Amino acid sequence: MNVRNDRLNIRAASLNLLTAILWGGNSVSIKLALAGIPPLCLAGVRFFLGGLVVLIWAKVLGLSLRLHPNERKGIAGLVLIFLTQIYLLNAGTAHTLASRSTIFISAYPFFTTLFAHFFIPNDRISSTKITGMVLAFGGVISVFAESLVLSEFQYLFGDVLVLCSAMLLGARQIYLKRLTQNMHPGKVLIWQALPSLPIFFALSALIETQTLHIDMRILSGVLYQGLVVAGFCFILLTSLLQRYSASRLAVFGFITPVIGVIISNQLLGDPISPGILLSLALVGAGITIVNRET
Repeated sequence: MNVRNDRLNIRAASLNLLTAILWGGNSVSIKLALAGIPPLCLAGVRFFLGGLVVLIWAKVLGLSLRLHPNERKGIAGLVLIFLTQIYLLNAGTAHTLASRSTIFISAYPFFTTLFAHFFIPNDRISSTKITGMVLAFGGVISVFAESLVLSEFQYLFGDVLVLCSAMLLGARQIYLKRLTQNMHPGKVLIWQALPSLPIFFALSALIETQTLHIDMRILSGVLYQGLVVAGFCFILLTSLLQRYSASRLAVFGFITPVIGVIISNQLLGDPISPGILLSLALVGAGITIVNRET
């Protein structure tokens, strides 16, 4: 497969920076919404709203959404990764602090770079990138160490789930990049969400017992992650992935945990502890070094 890997220009870098900043509020919005909506149901609502945004965009472009037989296998794999990754993120965030969730999910550029080495031509790991990855993992380990040393075991399970979600998110970035070389990003996003919705809602009805409750804080969390993240940010990022290097785009993930920790501290009262600050510094430095070519 001939994969496009352009260097970022100012416009692309600015749009990518915008998505990274907006994504900083995602874990906080999930935490807010989980107060009244269980994880699987929340995922269904989130991507229903995001799908509406993508559908409007596709209709404005006059894009045909008909799925051809040779595209079905690729979409099926994407849906499987997508369902698992989102569930792990929501379930993990329910068992940890929003700030910690933000840090762990923001480790996905490490996994993006790793998978790009094996699946994207001309996006290989160098000794510089290895050094950066070691630093990034050091940041993740520092959060685990904080949980263990301070006996905060109630957060450890959620931390592990969100870290697994980060790994799958990195894999999904590479999978999306390969799919969009032959399919329009809007078509890929629609078919990523469409089969997932009934699965999310069916599983929620079967296994989730939490009573639904809606207030303005919960509604704002749902609308933010649905319209802003699953809609607007997904459109921007997938369009950028189609053309630009996945590892070069991933460096902007450094902005996301900083914004997320600030927002979670202001809105949820989550503490900004020395361990979290150390983790932010190490993960940010590691991701920056991995992508220093940018």
